[in-house]
Amino acid sequence: MATPPPDEILDVMLLDRPEQLKALGHPLRLRVLEMLGTNGDDSFTNRELANELGVDPGHLHFHVRMLLRAGLITLAESGHGREKPYRAVARTLRVAPELLASGLTSDLRAAMLEEVQRGWVEHGAQGTFRSAQVTARIPAEHALELIEELVESARRAEDPALTPLIITTVFHPPTTVEVD
Repeated sequence: MATPPPDEILDVMLLDRPEQLKALGHPLRLRVLEMLGTNGDDSFTNRELANELGVDPGHLHFHVRMLLRAGLITLAESGHGREKPYRAVARTLRVAPELLASGLTSDLRAAMLEEVQRGWVEHGAQGTFRSAQVTARIPAEHALELIEELVESARRAEDPALTPLIITTVFHPPTTVEVD
């Protein structure tokens, strides 16, 4: 997939290459994408990202370069001096069905679950972590439509003055539990 022009951000990007999944397979890289994706068209330098995320800029640089090589972020047009600003290529990432079926998503799943777990630990005691689970007998295509509606609804309600919230959605058939 081609990278959009420097001043344009895609609404949805279909991830169809294994290296894109590999780039998503670390919680820090997911946090970088969330930060870049939830701040509209804003761009951040490596140092600004490191400050916001509370990590060492040298350590973060490796992760930013991996996202850049995978085409998930791009250099923004604005910039001053040696500090290069980055921005997200798309607001929403969707994994191609053939990659989901390939078994290459284990790093991405682990990173997403780690992010949810970290959110539970950091915010659960404060009562600001919310979760829900429902079992529904609907076609998978309809479940995907519901997720897309949620994403659109969240975008419409977005207020740049507020602190971002991370909304993670997953659907799957029930697992089978063996009873002894």
